[in-house]
Amino acid sequence: DAAAAMRLSARGFHRVLRVARTIADLAGAEQVGRIHVAEALSYRRQAPRN
Repeated sequence: DAAAAMRLSARGFHRVLRVARTIADLAGAEQVGRIHVAEALSYRRQAPRN
């Protein structure tokens, strides 16, 4: 849902998932959780709205 709301391309979506995996690894989590994805999304810059 967030990928559609933020209008992420497939490449952007994949990059968010990679960052989320890194965040989960640093937290010592076995799996990527919603909180990790949310944090990864928070690091993305917002596209300018025209």
